[in-house]
Amino acid sequence: MSEITTLPADQFGYGFIPPEYLAGNPHEYAFRDMQSNAASRKWRHLSSEEIETLARNGNTCTDWMQFLVEDPFDPGLIRNSLFAGLVRFGPLEAKYLQYHDFVVPVGVTNSRIIACDIGKDCAIHDCANLAHYIIGEKVIMSRIDEMATTNHAKFGEGIIKDGESEDVRIWIDPLNEAGGRSVLPFADMICADAYLWTIYRDDAKLMDRFKEITQNQADSRRGWYGVVGDGSVVKSCQVVKDVNFGPSSYVKGANKLKNLTIKSSPQEPTQIGEGCELVNGIIGYGCRVFYGVKAVRFVLGNNSSLKYGARLIHSILGDNSTISCCEVLNNLVFPAHEQHHNNSFLIATLVMGQSNMAAGATVGSNHNSRGNDGEIIAGRGFWPGLSSTLKHNCRFASYTLLTKGSYPAEMNIPLPFSMVYEDRKSDTLNIMPAYYWMYNMYALERNSWKYSTRDKRKTIVQRIEADHLAPDTAKELMDGILILERLTGRAWYRAQNDASSKPLPSDAELAAKGRELLEGQPEVVDALFISAEEMEQGKRPVRIVKAVRAWRAYRQMLLFYGIRTVASYLSKYAIHFDYFAAQVPAKVSLEWVNLGGQLAPEAKVDGLRDAVRSGIIDSWKDVHAQYDQWWAVYPRDKAENAWEILRRLTGKASISKAEWNGLLDQGLEIRKYVEEQVYITKKKDYANPFRGITYRNDAERDAVLGKVEDNSFIKTARKESVDFAAMVEKVRA
Repeated sequence: MSEITTLPADQFGYGFIPPEYLAGNPHEYAFRDMQSNAASRKWRHLSSEEIETLARNGNTCTDWMQFLVEDPFDPGLIRNSLFAGLVRFGPLEAKYLQYHDFVVPVGVTNSRIIACDIGKDCAIHDCANLAHYIIGEKVIMSRIDEMATTNHAKFGEGIIKDGESEDVRIWIDPLNEAGGRSVLPFADMICADAYLWTIYRDDAKLMDRFKEITQNQADSRRGWYGVVGDGSVVKSCQVVKDVNFGPSSYVKGANKLKNLTIKSSPQEPTQIGEGCELVNGIIGYGCRVFYGVKAVRFVLGNNSSLKYGARLIHSILGDNSTISCCEVLNNLVFPAHEQHHNNSFLIATLVMGQSNMAAGATVGSNHNSRGNDGEIIAGRGFWPGLSSTLKHNCRFASYTLLTKGSYPAEMNIPLPFSMVYEDRKSDTLNIMPAYYWMYNMYALERNSWKYSTRDKRKTIVQRIEADHLAPDTAKELMDGILILERLTGRAWYRAQNDASSKPLPSDAELAAKGRELLEGQPEVVDALFISAEEMEQGKRPVRIVKAVRAWRAYRQMLLFYGIRTVASYLSKYAIHFDYFAAQVPAKVSLEWVNLGGQLAPEAKVDGLRDAVRSGIIDSWKDVHAQYDQWWAVYPRDKAENAWEILRRLTGKASISKAEWNGLLDQGLEIRKYVEEQVYITKKKDYANPFRGITYRNDAERDAVLGKVEDNSFIKTARKESVDFAAMVEKVRA
């Protein structure tokens, strides 16, 4: 049976809110009046002359008494249009609006307007059905097939309205496509919120409270109108339903926009382009969504882009990110993620930001069970190489680089800054810890720099740590040292025991022996096959390569992190060394959480969870305020973390002035090494003869690429060394 029903002519444009949901409201326009600030407006009825002019220009209205205007009002600017329900116009004068090269006259032509409030000097042309919208000032709307708001509109949020059943609530399923980590989107959601909701699933009370505060912070009553903010342009679109447009939004050629909040401002305008189909989502400030993008059940962070047919489904993408061409399903991706090229995709993952997906990389969707795909969790700086493929489940430490390969089994790589690669000849999985520090310092240092400089957000809901040496990676480095020591000790004992079945010593004894060998007998370690079979669920050997150099690099990285962080804190806040050393607690926990790109001590995150469970924190606004408080004290927390790292590295419960000055001297040497390696690793591009085969001579190459000495980041690295040296002298004890 057809769902088309007949509506009496006198009801057209009225009854937006069903009578059963009007209880407590004086009339169906109560919310609309609040949104339009009706108390301050000076609408009036039309004069008989104005009605005659409108009718003569081909306009019709179901009831001219429901057509209200503000002065000045030029009725000659409205032509060939139909009006129904209560329609209210702001001032309307003869002028033109121009957006780039698109110029249109102020007024309304060839349109059907149903129960809308239209702001000052708007241009609405060829809009076949515009219903239940509040339109700001100087808005351009042109060639829209259908644009309407329903009485139960949620604008992308995971709430339900009065009288609705739970099954209409919109959930997003990040990290696990089976839905075991579902979250409810809301207008101000950021990755940190989604992380808390996604990861702590065993905390049932917390899960209930998140759902409760999400529902409670929205108005469940029916009858809110859609809004088009001041200075917006919406043109050449097909279907727009239940969408809120922030000020200065620019939308052209979209196929379908449904149930969305589009955040935008004059300082950070959001743009949506041709062929896009976006349903059930939140789009952040300053976003760009162009050219055939398909997004369903999603949150897009501020200053992020979706382009060229990208598919974002059941996913949350953090600020300052770009996805172009690719398919992204069931993911929580922290800020500063880059993913390009048409044949790469990302499925059922948690990627903790500052990451990059190379062409052809297939992270997920390789079934190795009879159920749904599993999960992949990757720390900051994750980079799967060209055409690399992974199977669920996998876990990777921060700054893991996967070289090109089809990895056939699950992996757990706890060693940060590693390069993982396959040796096809010997059928071995090789892991080189500290690869970046040893062989690609340019990329490592430049990444930290670029993630800071590319952060163009003006609306910053959460601050992000961009440095590759920070409390989260420091903990991984400390753990990595112990892992290398234990694996080295185990390899030595296995070599001594040969094929005997003699049991191995305890892990503590293995680590002690490994430390002894790594410190004093590097040639013995180099001769060992250091196995890490627990890092891959497969039968082939897994080998740690360059263990001695990696172990030393990890200690060097930690030393530099500790010295630089403490020195920076003392310098920036003019704190005396003695005062700081006396104030740091006797023991500082190294357990931190990467909370959507912001780093926080785990104890503070646990405290936040307690506060939410108990009702002390009762809104997402309060949660975000907690993030801000953490950031305010982050320099102190980070400095204490770095001090604890130095204490553990030196084996001293306290560090004297002389020892601190000695550490500063070591810091200068490490900074010199960093600067040199930045130059050396970049110069490889010039020394490689194959990099020059497309140039007639070096002069042509330098004209195209520039000289290595003139590289902007190499200059930046040199300046950072000078600044570091000046800071060191400032904070000597």
